[in-house]
Amino acid sequence: MNIQGDAKSKNTFDAIVIGSGISGGWAAKELCEKGLKTLVVERGRALKHGDYPTAMKNPWDFEHRGTMPLAIREDNPVLSRCYAFDEGTQHHFVKDTAHPYVQEKPFDWIRGYQEGGKSLIWARQTQRWSRFDFEAPARDGFAVDWPIRYDDLAPWYSHVEKFVGISGNRDGLETLPDSEVLPAFEMNCVETHIKESIRKHYNDRFPVIGRCAHLTKPQDVHLQQGRGQCQARHLCYRGCPYGGYFSSNAATLPWAMKTGNLTMRTDAVVHSILYDEKKGKAIGVRVIDAHTLEEAEFYARIIFVNAACLNTNLVLLNSTSNRFPAGLGNDNGLLGKYIAFHNYRGNIFADIEGFEDQYYYGRRPTSVMMPSFRNVHKQETDFLRGYMVHYDAVRAWSTKLDEALGSDIKQEAAKPGPWTVFMMMQGETIPKKENHVRLSPDLKDAWGIPQLITAVDYDENDEKILQDFFEQGKEMLEKSGCTNIRLNDSKQAPGLDIHEMGGVRMGKDPKTSMLNKWNQVHSCQNVFVTDGACMTSTGNQNPSLTFMAITARAANHAVEELKKGNL
Repeated sequence: MNIQGDAKSKNTFDAIVIGSGISGGWAAKELCEKGLKTLVVERGRALKHGDYPTAMKNPWDFEHRGTMPLAIREDNPVLSRCYAFDEGTQHHFVKDTAHPYVQEKPFDWIRGYQEGGKSLIWARQTQRWSRFDFEAPARDGFAVDWPIRYDDLAPWYSHVEKFVGISGNRDGLETLPDSEVLPAFEMNCVETHIKESIRKHYNDRFPVIGRCAHLTKPQDVHLQQGRGQCQARHLCYRGCPYGGYFSSNAATLPWAMKTGNLTMRTDAVVHSILYDEKKGKAIGVRVIDAHTLEEAEFYARIIFVNAACLNTNLVLLNSTSNRFPAGLGNDNGLLGKYIAFHNYRGNIFADIEGFEDQYYYGRRPTSVMMPSFRNVHKQETDFLRGYMVHYDAVRAWSTKLDEALGSDIKQEAAKPGPWTVFMMMQGETIPKKENHVRLSPDLKDAWGIPQLITAVDYDENDEKILQDFFEQGKEMLEKSGCTNIRLNDSKQAPGLDIHEMGGVRMGKDPKTSMLNKWNQVHSCQNVFVTDGACMTSTGNQNPSLTFMAITARAANHAVEELKKGNL
């Protein structure tokens, strides 16, 4: 549908942002703050901060005490494998049957279609990348060289962190650069014991308390956002009425809205980006109403694509024209290629005796983390790159609870049992051309858009990293005095890590990458991609903080280029 005259002018903005999740919210905030009339199009429903119907419910308030009924689990086999999906959070997740896709290889695609996207259900772990992560592809000969380095992003990390609110310590590690931090959560006695043991036995391993996007001591900028202190309830996936953790809903979108420059359009499924052959640039987006299926077009001078990694790939692949018959900017045929993720398959469980006179307070929303110690300064093993380690220690129920009857149940429930330890890996995967997504030639969704085909899998490098984690993790726990150590390969499919990256990667050469150092599509420079799709490699760290910093940097550049008349 083409809109002319006054109707077109009403649908014209300075900027359009596709998606309202973590990176889309940041694009909206930065662009609106800098004076651009900005339209955010979100395919999901409207959801304002505070509209969290289960946030204050007790376990007994749920019909099934939080557990999802069998019928729902059977209807949603992918979604049911997600750790955060339960009776109190289900309204924040996309159901399998409502948004089908084609798994050429098993891939668990977890999605959140609502205003705020997955920022309501993310794990909130935030670590900066180090220089080693940006240098790795060029040094070790995989993927392509990043067009930026740590120093390019460092000021934008600080810019983002001060607004978001990051709990943690300044640990002085070159493998995990310090953030702008609020007071940290604390390790408990067993976690501290394991940390001390690791530091005693290894000179290259540094456990620290996890850095997370939680307000332990709100600053003025957080109070201006209307957010309050984290209550350590760890009911975050229901939505936080206190604004204790960072989400688009609680922070960036309201901040953008109060500038008077933001227009939100929800229930708007983006079909494609419109390209003007004569002007040689993108001019807007075509959307389909999620309920009425009515089409509309919106126009802008710049477009930020932040639909979350795989959907961003889908939108660009579906944005065809005479100039770009294989998808917007896809001159080199690499759009949708080099999809990567994080390897979460390795878990270790253990027991540890003692410490029975000590306990802990609250439900801390983070664990102990240890940055990668493999292949950091040079190639040392028979696999590329490495893995981050997370661990925590807890005391569960009394061991006598299952045997108790009557009033004894209440008495035993008040007694903590022995300490147990859980350790997990977060492994870097190497981007490969054969790991890709593409559009189905015949299957379409309810809006007439081609379904996405996922063809992503593990390789030998991933298996070697997994085995190294098992060996090193077991050894570290043994040296810490742990017993009954159990190794578990979850064998989960890619995707369940919810850290998918790539497909529209940054690079220096238009022949081998899709985006330049400012996240502009090489051959259509008024289109910016700053979500996970832009990532050249994955690092070991949780990626969301890097998405946010990259977005803020790109938005600043976009506004500067607009002012110069270059866009």
